[in-house]
Amino acid sequence: MRIVIFTIGSRGDVQPYVALAMGLRSAGHTVTVATHAQFEDLVRAHGVDFVGIAGDVRDMLESRSGQAWLRSGYNPVKFARQFMHILEPFKKVLLNESFNVCQHAEAIIYSTLSFPVYHIAEALNVPCFYAPLQPMSRTHEIPYIQLAGSFTLGRAANWWTHIICEQLFWQPLRHDVNMWRVNQLDLPKESFFGSFSKVYKRECPFLYGFSESIFPKPRDWPAWHYITGYWFLNGRDWMPDPKLVAFLESGTAPVYVGFGSMVVYDDPNAFVELILNAIKRNGQRVILQNGWNSWSTQCLPDWVFPVDYVPHDWLFPRMSAVVHHGGAGTTAAGLRAGVPTVTVPFFADQPFWGARIAALGAGCKPIPPKRLSAERLAQAIGAATTDEDMKTCAAALGSKLRNEKGVARAVNIINRYL
Repeated sequence: MRIVIFTIGSRGDVQPYVALAMGLRSAGHTVTVATHAQFEDLVRAHGVDFVGIAGDVRDMLESRSGQAWLRSGYNPVKFARQFMHILEPFKKVLLNESFNVCQHAEAIIYSTLSFPVYHIAEALNVPCFYAPLQPMSRTHEIPYIQLAGSFTLGRAANWWTHIICEQLFWQPLRHDVNMWRVNQLDLPKESFFGSFSKVYKRECPFLYGFSESIFPKPRDWPAWHYITGYWFLNGRDWMPDPKLVAFLESGTAPVYVGFGSMVVYDDPNAFVELILNAIKRNGQRVILQNGWNSWSTQCLPDWVFPVDYVPHDWLFPRMSAVVHHGGAGTTAAGLRAGVPTVTVPFFADQPFWGARIAALGAGCKPIPPKRLSAERLAQAIGAATTDEDMKTCAAALGSKLRNEKGVARAVNIINRYL
């Protein structure tokens, strides 16, 4: 079958779907990944067809609206409002492009932020699969994902946070999406409250690309909500810089520090200085990933090795601990490597994953950016590199994740539906 996988976001929001696409291709399907142009090389390098869609995530995050979005923290109202500001310049283009990309598909798989795709599947009358990398389904057991890392409410209140947060995203889009449904998709307008309840009524399958070892399936999720295991994309034919290899072999295992697509713009060099101060207090060596930040790597001490990009599946098993923002993809890679984790979660699902890591004993309690100091970070890194119980727990969890076959299970479920 011709399958389109539609995903929006950073590398961590794209890479797992490339792994899923490869699994589907091996099962005999023709698969196209639709995502931002900056990830074309990533997709094509793994032999998967690619089609570009509007938007450059890095440009979005570096914009004034993007910076405000990053600072929305753990507040879902601010998060939704700032996301709409970012989306506004290319919203209508995205609606039109998504239809053009998907109109010949026989099945569609879409990620958390790929909101137009459900409507396209309805118009084309083809199967669709909602495939998030974080728990998004309604449940009484935890509140909506952005609140779940901070606290829990009573069962009824937990459920209502999901309903309310669904509307925070739907209402600003309602007019444009309804006009698009009528004028381009030849569909009637959605109800005032959107398609959420309709998705549940029709039992459209949800495929979750994470492990039940990290977040067990809530008891009130329906049978057609599946947690498949992580969708890992292993590095292929990647050769490390000889200088990096020499650094790794010249001493004890370093600590990895990187914040991926989180852009720290107030004073990025002061942020690096804080990190290095914390590492130095523990006498550790460090691999410092630049990511999407613009901090200077000049005049670094010899116990620091800066990198732009190194595949996490190659690098993380060689670390003594990993320090990152708690994004879904980086969290998965760190846990799979079996080394302790320290998270500094900025927003969205990151506090949730940081809290899960700590609850499982595989890392330290997350440090919100507003509370980050060299002293707090040094204490967390010290615990992550010396606490034997934490090391044992992280290693056992890593072994379990390495033996899971998330892509194969997801492909089997998709094939069964198709």
